[in-house]
Amino acid sequence: MSDLGAAGKILIVSGLALALAGALIWLLSGSGLFGRLPGDIRIERPGLTILFPLGSMCLLSIVLTVVANVILRILKK
Repeated sequence: MSDLGAAGKILIVSGLALALAGALIWLLSGSGLFGRLPGDIRIERPGLTILFPLGSMCLLSIVLTVVANVILRILKK
């Protein structure tokens, strides 16, 4: 396979991974689960809300790692 073919394959996989991550974040934010897990920090003041979704990002990282490993195993066959 040429270098351009390998680069194209990487771009397709990266694009699919980004689309999946975007869809997952979109679905989680609509469910009310995103930002409300243990470990998520929420600071509310009058006129200001700051959210540090640490627990949600850890969960998302684990899910995306599993998905990436499954995709890579499928592509290697």
